[in-house]
Amino acid sequence: MAEKILIIAGPEFEDVELLYPYYRLLEEGFKVDVMSHPRYGDTLKGKHGYSVRVSVKPGDARVEDYKALVLPGGRGPERIRVFPEIVGMVREFVESGKPVAAICHGPQLLVSASIGRPELLRGRRVTSVPTIKDDLLAAGAEWVDQPVVVDGNLVTARIPPDIPQWMKAFLEKLRQH
Repeated sequence: MAEKILIIAGPEFEDVELLYPYYRLLEEGFKVDVMSHPRYGDTLKGKHGYSVRVSVKPGDARVEDYKALVLPGGRGPERIRVFPEIVGMVREFVESGKPVAAICHGPQLLVSASIGRPELLRGRRVTSVPTIKDDLLAAGAEWVDQPVVVDGNLVTARIPPDIPQWMKAFLEKLRQH
Protein backbone atom coordinates (compact mmCIF):
# COMPACT_ATOMS: atom_id res chain seq x y z
CA MET A 1 0.00 0.00 0.00
CA ALA A 2 1.41 3.39 -1.04
CA GLU A 3 2.18 5.99 1.58
CA LYS A 4 -0.20 8.95 1.46
CA ILE A 5 0.33 12.70 1.25
CA LEU A 6 -2.43 15.21 1.99
CA ILE A 7 -2.90 18.49 0.12
CA ILE A 8 -5.24 20.98 1.79
CA ALA A 9 -6.59 23.63 -0.58
CA GLY A 10 -9.42 26.04 -1.08
CA PRO A 11 -11.11 27.59 -4.11
CA GLU A 12 -8.94 29.80 -6.29
CA PHE A 13 -5.78 27.94 -5.28
CA GLU A 14 -2.71 28.82 -7.35
CA ASP A 15 -2.99 26.10 -9.99
CA VAL A 16 0.70 25.29 -10.47
CA GLU A 17 1.35 25.29 -6.70
CA LEU A 18 -1.14 22.45 -6.28
CA LEU A 19 -0.73 20.55 -9.54
CA TYR A 20 3.07 20.43 -9.62
CA PRO A 21 3.39 18.80 -6.17
CA TYR A 22 0.35 16.59 -6.83
CA TYR A 23 1.82 15.01 -9.95
CA ARG A 24 5.41 15.03 -8.69
CA LEU A 25 4.36 13.12 -5.56
CA LEU A 26 2.39 10.63 -7.68
CA GLU A 27 5.56 10.11 -9.73
CA GLU A 28 7.38 9.25 -6.51
CA GLY A 29 4.81 6.55 -5.77
CA PHE A 30 2.72 8.32 -3.14
CA LYS A 31 -1.07 8.30 -3.03
CA VAL A 32 -2.18 11.94 -2.88
CA ASP A 33 -5.46 13.11 -1.34
CA VAL A 34 -6.88 16.61 -1.74
CA MET A 35 -8.91 18.02 1.15
CA SER A 36 -11.09 21.09 1.31
CA HIS A 37 -14.09 22.24 3.28
CA PRO A 38 -17.43 20.61 2.30
CA ARG A 39 -18.86 24.08 1.63
CA TYR A 40 -16.87 24.09 -1.63
CA GLY A 41 -18.17 20.78 -2.98
CA ASP A 42 -16.37 17.88 -4.59
CA THR A 43 -14.37 19.92 -7.11
CA LEU A 44 -12.13 22.93 -6.56
CA LYS A 45 -11.34 25.39 -9.31
CA GLY A 46 -7.96 27.13 -9.36
CA LYS A 47 -7.27 30.80 -10.12
CA HIS A 48 -6.35 29.95 -13.70
CA GLY A 49 -9.18 27.53 -14.43
CA TYR A 50 -7.76 24.11 -13.59
CA SER A 51 -9.96 21.90 -11.43
CA VAL A 52 -9.10 19.18 -8.93
CA ARG A 53 -11.33 16.61 -7.31
CA VAL A 54 -11.61 16.71 -3.53
CA SER A 55 -10.97 13.15 -2.37
CA VAL A 56 -11.29 13.56 1.40
CA LYS A 57 -13.28 15.81 3.73
CA PRO A 58 -12.27 17.04 7.18
CA GLY A 59 -13.28 14.44 9.72
CA ASP A 60 -12.71 11.62 7.24
CA ALA A 61 -8.92 11.87 7.46
CA ARG A 62 -6.47 11.61 10.33
CA VAL A 63 -2.92 12.89 10.52
CA GLU A 64 -1.83 9.33 11.33
CA ASP A 65 -2.99 8.27 7.83
CA TYR A 66 -0.50 10.55 6.07
CA LYS A 67 3.25 10.92 5.75
CA ALA A 68 3.15 14.68 5.03
CA LEU A 69 1.08 17.77 4.21
CA VAL A 70 1.23 20.26 1.30
CA LEU A 71 -0.33 23.75 1.49
CA PRO A 72 -0.51 25.49 -1.91
CA GLY A 73 -1.14 29.21 -2.13
CA GLY A 74 -3.36 31.43 -4.19
CA ARG A 75 -6.60 32.66 -2.63
CA GLY A 76 -7.46 29.22 -1.26
CA PRO A 77 -5.70 29.53 2.10
CA GLU A 78 -7.55 32.71 3.05
CA ARG A 79 -10.86 31.05 2.12
CA ILE A 80 -10.35 27.93 4.26
CA ARG A 81 -8.45 29.34 7.23
CA VAL A 82 -11.78 30.27 8.81
CA PHE A 83 -12.79 26.64 9.33
CA PRO A 84 -11.62 25.21 12.68
CA GLU A 85 -11.51 21.64 11.37
CA ILE A 86 -9.10 22.67 8.57
CA VAL A 87 -6.91 24.76 10.87
CA GLY A 88 -6.93 21.98 13.46
CA MET A 89 -5.67 19.48 10.89
CA VAL A 90 -2.83 21.83 9.89
CA ARG A 91 -1.94 22.34 13.57
CA GLU A 92 -1.88 18.58 14.18
CA PHE A 93 0.45 18.06 11.22
CA VAL A 94 2.92 20.71 12.39
CA GLU A 95 2.85 19.38 15.96
CA SER A 96 3.31 15.79 14.75
CA GLY A 97 6.73 16.57 13.31
CA LYS A 98 5.70 15.21 9.91
CA PRO A 99 6.91 17.20 6.89
CA VAL A 100 4.76 20.22 5.99
CA ALA A 101 5.37 22.05 2.69
CA ALA A 102 3.78 25.48 2.21
CA ILE A 103 4.20 28.00 -0.61
CA CYS A 104 3.06 31.52 -1.42
CA HIS A 105 -0.08 32.21 0.69
CA GLY A 106 -0.09 28.63 2.07
CA PRO A 107 1.68 29.79 5.26
CA GLN A 108 -1.49 31.75 6.15
CA LEU A 109 -2.79 28.39 7.36
CA LEU A 110 0.30 28.03 9.55
CA VAL A 111 -0.43 31.46 11.04
CA SER A 112 -4.03 30.49 11.79
CA ALA A 113 -2.86 27.18 13.27
CA SER A 114 -0.53 29.06 15.62
CA ILE A 115 -3.36 31.02 17.27
CA GLY A 116 -3.46 29.76 20.83
CA ARG A 117 -0.28 27.79 20.12
CA PRO A 118 2.37 30.49 19.63
CA GLU A 119 5.18 27.94 19.91
CA LEU A 120 4.11 26.57 16.52
CA LEU A 121 5.89 29.36 14.62
CA ARG A 122 7.80 31.27 17.30
CA GLY A 123 11.44 31.46 16.22
CA ARG A 124 10.89 29.27 13.16
CA ARG A 125 12.52 30.38 9.89
CA VAL A 126 10.01 30.53 7.03
CA THR A 127 9.40 32.25 3.74
CA SER A 128 6.28 33.09 1.74
CA VAL A 129 4.97 35.55 -0.77
CA PRO A 130 6.10 38.93 0.62
CA THR A 131 2.52 40.17 1.10
CA ILE A 132 2.02 37.88 4.12
CA LYS A 133 5.43 38.55 5.66
CA ASP A 134 3.86 40.71 8.39
CA ASP A 135 1.39 37.95 9.33
CA LEU A 136 4.26 35.50 9.80
CA LEU A 137 6.31 38.01 11.80
CA ALA A 138 3.28 38.73 14.02
CA ALA A 139 2.98 34.98 14.62
CA GLY A 140 6.57 34.97 15.88
CA ALA A 141 8.29 33.49 12.84
CA GLU A 142 11.53 34.75 11.34
CA TRP A 143 10.72 35.60 7.69
CA VAL A 144 13.52 35.05 5.17
CA ASP A 145 13.46 36.23 1.56
CA GLN A 146 14.90 33.22 -0.25
CA PRO A 147 13.44 30.62 -2.62
CA VAL A 148 13.11 27.82 -0.07
CA VAL A 149 13.54 27.63 3.69
CA VAL A 150 13.71 24.38 5.66
CA ASP A 151 13.27 24.61 9.43
CA GLY A 152 12.59 21.35 11.19
CA ASN A 153 9.54 19.80 9.55
CA LEU A 154 8.54 23.02 7.70
CA VAL A 155 9.55 23.48 4.06
CA THR A 156 8.39 26.86 2.75
CA ALA A 157 8.76 28.73 -0.54
CA ARG A 158 7.77 32.12 -1.92
CA ILE A 159 6.33 31.97 -5.43
CA PRO A 160 5.82 29.62 -8.42
CA PRO A 161 9.36 30.05 -9.84
CA ASP A 162 10.63 28.58 -6.53
CA ILE A 163 8.66 25.35 -7.00
CA PRO A 164 11.54 23.19 -8.31
CA GLN A 165 13.73 24.05 -5.30
CA TRP A 166 10.75 23.70 -2.94
CA MET A 167 9.83 20.24 -4.21
CA LYS A 168 13.46 19.09 -4.17
CA ALA A 169 13.78 20.13 -0.50
CA PHE A 170 10.40 18.61 0.38
CA LEU A 171 11.23 15.28 -1.27
CA GLU A 172 14.53 15.21 0.62
CA LYS A 173 12.63 15.86 3.87
CA LEU A 174 10.24 12.99 2.98
CA ARG A 175 13.19 10.64 2.44
CA GLN A 176 14.65 11.62 5.84
CA HIS A 177 11.38 11.20 7.71
